[in-house]
Amino acid sequence: MRTGTTYTRHFDIEPRQHELLGLDLGEGTPRRTLILGITLYLVWTGSLLLLFGMPSRFTFTLYFLPPLLTAVIGTQRSRTNDRRWNLTLWTLGARYLVMGHRPIVCGGRRAAARSEWIPRRARWGTKGDALRRESVKRRRQYDMDTTTPVIVAGAPITLDARPRLYGPDAVYRAVQRGGRTSTGETA
Repeated sequence: MRTGTTYTRHFDIEPRQHELLGLDLGEGTPRRTLILGITLYLVWTGSLLLLFGMPSRFTFTLYFLPPLLTAVIGTQRSRTNDRRWNLTLWTLGARYLVMGHRPIVCGGRRAAARSEWIPRRARWGTKGDALRRESVKRRRQYDMDTTTPVIVAGAPITLDARPRLYGPDAVYRAVQRGGRTSTGETA
């Protein structure tokens, strides 16, 4: 198995903001984190202000902490894919769970039928079990009642395969005799 190494990640130079409105930021904050944080604060805090009004001493954390955690943790490099932010992986994961994806059939030559899509229950797996409206007792009873079917297998089948190697001369003679192509048309 061959493995490759990507060196472009090592040359990633991140722009930093060292000063903001005359305020010294020290070693600097990454600009993408700063822009994402400001945008999240405007959207999150603005919507909460419109819905609930000014925060009290107790609700200030709800106004302040979620955008901060999303900006700081979300803009860190992912441990599974070091070319992406955590925020990107969260978004792709949520999109897959909610929307799914359209399978590519024949290299995109035909659109996949709805029956070929991965169903929501299969995509959610065990994550959807917690969202079920059934009680825990009923789920336990269902798990106890279901039994796995017994599959009876016959005798093993022995295979006697003999590989053959056809050279270009044999392929040319087959085409000259009127052999069929992979599309079913005669040559």
